[in-house]
Amino acid sequence: MNKKIAFIYDDIFLKHDTPADHPESKERLIAIVNNLKKEELWDKLIHIKPRKATEKELALVHEPHYIEKIKKSLPGYLDPDTYLCEHTYEVACYAVGAVLDAIDGVLNKDFEGAFCAVRPPGHHAEIDSAMGFCIFNNVAVGAAYAKTKGIKKIFIVDIDVHHGNGTQHIFEDDCSVFYFSSHQFPFYPGTGRELEIGRGAGEGCTYNVPLRSGSGTKEYLTVFQDILPQKIRETKPELILVSAGYDMHKDDPMSYINVTTEGVRSIIRSILRSSYAPKIFVLEGGYNLQSLSECVKVTLEEMLS
Repeated sequence: MNKKIAFIYDDIFLKHDTPADHPESKERLIAIVNNLKKEELWDKLIHIKPRKATEKELALVHEPHYIEKIKKSLPGYLDPDTYLCEHTYEVACYAVGAVLDAIDGVLNKDFEGAFCAVRPPGHHAEIDSAMGFCIFNNVAVGAAYAKTKGIKKIFIVDIDVHHGNGTQHIFEDDCSVFYFSSHQFPFYPGTGRELEIGRGAGEGCTYNVPLRSGSGTKEYLTVFQDILPQKIRETKPELILVSAGYDMHKDDPMSYINVTTEGVRSIIRSILRSSYAPKIFVLEGGYNLQSLSECVKVTLEEMLS
């Protein structure tokens, strides 16, 4: 029997316009949705349009002055990579809102899991700055929101090929949120060494697995079939949030990692089997339109099975 899985998406996400040569484009979501609509699984999903996160919810993680800056900024680059258009603030609020709706849904048992097909992505965003295509840290706000709902232990799995510096920094002194990342290293953004394990009260609740250029499915399966399940068993989370970046795929132009589509399927399967806790996947990177849309499809296939 298929599980009840929500697919949270709205065409509002297409309004975040980036320059013509920018890798983080609306075509990414168009490709994902068009590919899914050809599949039988499209009709098995619970389709939800997200709400817009409030400023108070954004401020669970982000500094109020930063939220205000994004709201009032003129179109242009916030850093060398991150572009903001006239609609970006509103779109980014809906990206966060999608994750909050997913959390409410699993906590209310409306569905067993969710995939948030959102943009702009989030895991590079720090508490007071945009970075690496990211405006607000969707997953981090989601984790902080889940804590306000009484969730005591949250596990974040970041599979994006780039280290989620923002998410790590936001929770590095907080052991109620365990951050686990696999990523190419050395590589952008330069964080994510093995010795980064959290600090103060959060020491031991950050776990980084830096992988060399050229690593592939074999190396990733060692991480996700051996290391990750053990960390999740030790942590006993009530909720698992996945920063689902698919730029570790062998066809992606933004990395030097060689995971196959079936390798991605095995990674997702390992995450899903690691715990009975509800799991919410939130789109991060992935810039080859074909491999990205195929990886989202196999993720949903595994979530539904």
